[in-house]
Amino acid sequence: MNEEVIIKIEDLVRNFQLGKQLIKVLKEISLQINRNEYVALMGPSGSGKSTLMNILGCLDTPTSGNYWLNKQLVSSLSDDELAEIRNKEIGFVFQTFNLLPRATALDNVALPLIYAGYSKQEREERAAEVLEQVGLGDRMKHKPNELSGGQRQRVAVARAIVNRPSIILADEPTGNLDSKTSYEIMALFDEIHKNGNTIILVTHEEDIAQHAHRIIRLKDGEVEKDELNKSISSIA
Repeated sequence: MNEEVIIKIEDLVRNFQLGKQLIKVLKEISLQINRNEYVALMGPSGSGKSTLMNILGCLDTPTSGNYWLNKQLVSSLSDDELAEIRNKEIGFVFQTFNLLPRATALDNVALPLIYAGYSKQEREERAAEVLEQVGLGDRMKHKPNELSGGQRQRVAVARAIVNRPSIILADEPTGNLDSKTSYEIMALFDEIHKNGNTIILVTHEEDIAQHAHRIIRLKDGEVEKDELNKSISSIA
């Protein structure tokens, strides 16, 4: 496998059994994503984008086909092994932030480092560093209910990058934000990408997808289009 390839999926199929009916959600999808790519996954409701995201994020396993992440075949791993890969290789950003309500911003960001085995001092130092990076150095001791929606999403982004993961997986990261705050969060993702991270963005919003350098459009469980974003290519 090419050194640059961080994600490779081959003939990926995901079926769900609904009573006696077999629902074919992903139909033999094959694609590659290189290190430091910025990719948007798009598609209407029912296109399979959420199912594909769950498999890429090691939250689900395919019915058949192969998935390599950082040259490791993860499509056949056990649940415990998948949990370890998730913590080490993937940073998640969700639409609903998924923060612990009673924990401070610092403690929320430090959470993945507990599972990674860092000491308390190391956790706090690293969490403080990334909170500074996302512009929340003065909000470390605040709890989620003391923060605006945009600030909460910044905490979620800081938590996603704290473990220095291979990929950032963002699922509708601006879905709960107004347009001005959405723009600020997307500018933050642009900055994270410039720092060398691979970003996969799942969205149904065209203007949000336009931040990505490559757009993969799914329809009925298949890749309908996979193309470079011409507006960004022309600037670069």
